[in-house]
Amino acid sequence: MFLTIILVHFGVVAFLIFGGGLLPDSLILNFLLSQGILIVPTIIFLLVFERRERQPVPQTMMGMPQPPISGGPFVSGMPQMPRTSGPFEAAAFHKVKVSTLLMIILCTFLIMPLVTVLNTLTMFFTDNAVAALEGDIVSTSFPAMLFMIGIFGPFCEEFVFRGVIYRSYRRCGEWGDNACYKKLRNNGVSAVILSSLLFGLMHMNFNQAVYAFAIGVFLVLLVEAAGSLWASVFCHMFFNSCQVVLMYVSESILDSVYGQAVNETAGQLTTQDLLAALSVYLVIAAVTTPIAFCVIVWIAKNEGRQEAFQALFRRDGRTVGREMPLPNVPQPPAQWNQQMPSPAQWNQHIPPQPAQWNQHISPQPAQWNRQMPPQPAQWNQQTPPQPVQWSASEPPRADYLLSVPLIIAVVLCLGYMSLELFL
Repeated sequence: MFLTIILVHFGVVAFLIFGGGLLPDSLILNFLLSQGILIVPTIIFLLVFERRERQPVPQTMMGMPQPPISGGPFVSGMPQMPRTSGPFEAAAFHKVKVSTLLMIILCTFLIMPLVTVLNTLTMFFTDNAVAALEGDIVSTSFPAMLFMIGIFGPFCEEFVFRGVIYRSYRRCGEWGDNACYKKLRNNGVSAVILSSLLFGLMHMNFNQAVYAFAIGVFLVLLVEAAGSLWASVFCHMFFNSCQVVLMYVSESILDSVYGQAVNETAGQLTTQDLLAALSVYLVIAAVTTPIAFCVIVWIAKNEGRQEAFQALFRRDGRTVGREMPLPNVPQPPAQWNQQMPSPAQWNQHIPPQPAQWNQHISPQPAQWNRQMPPQPAQWNQQTPPQPVQWSASEPPRADYLLSVPLIIAVVLCLGYMSLELFL
């Protein structure tokens, strides 16, 4: 899917270069095209390829209703079974608490110094991509830019990278996709890094790619801490909206002070100016960044997701054994029979002899036999299917997140960014 997005981007760029005269020169249209490049292929892939080949979950087992299934491998001590869901449920738009949203605002302010540090570092060898567009942005209507940059753009990007790509990577380490293999691996850290890397490369320039990678990591942590994509969407919207407001404020205030637009001032910054700004913001970021991580931990506790958030950082593989029952695969029949009462045990639970029961006007033994549990043969008929038998030569599954199309897409992105840097 990411390779398709990159190829569509190259196609649109080629069309604008050779046939751009057919379209009006509008910044809003360019923003719509950039978000359409992301969202249209993603929706197509979801509708066409997001098909979970899973068996339907039985509602009862041995006459007992099963609890609803979601999340990890166990619910109330019972092995979980995967549930079927629509293609858009991967986005995980769940409700969050108001207190969580307030802490997300605080976390957004706390990560801004780190973003400034990374932005300043890249300005030593490349131009500020946002500052280069600031003149065009402030010359456009403020409500339109606020909607495009502060609301619509963040929603599309979060849906694609944190809602679809990241959760697809995380799903590779869940029980539902590893139930028939010997080894279970938690790929949480790999999924965080790789999805954030793709989010940075999507910007197609080194300046934004560096700090977008850092922002992507924090956004993923927010999603895991809050258990909802709305957490990262709200953080991304608030961050971008603040940048848009600052652009228009700087245009109206700082322009009157310096006598020129802010983007022109940024273009004349010397190396000494960058070093001075870097040293100041580096100290601030060293203080605010750990606090931002503590805020994310608090959000996980506030939403009751401490265990799920801690599980994100587990890297050790676990071998499936008796202490870890397999979902969708019940215990072998022999173990089921061990848990079933034998006929002799049934007789131990049968009330006293018929003569004593007659004194108390109790049912006859024939009636008691009708209420007795079914015979072992009937129990075996209700026993679920046999578990998957593993052979000694069968290799465990290796959940590789890298693929040939993904590597091709990364190489194309780096080549495009390098070409733009040198030209």
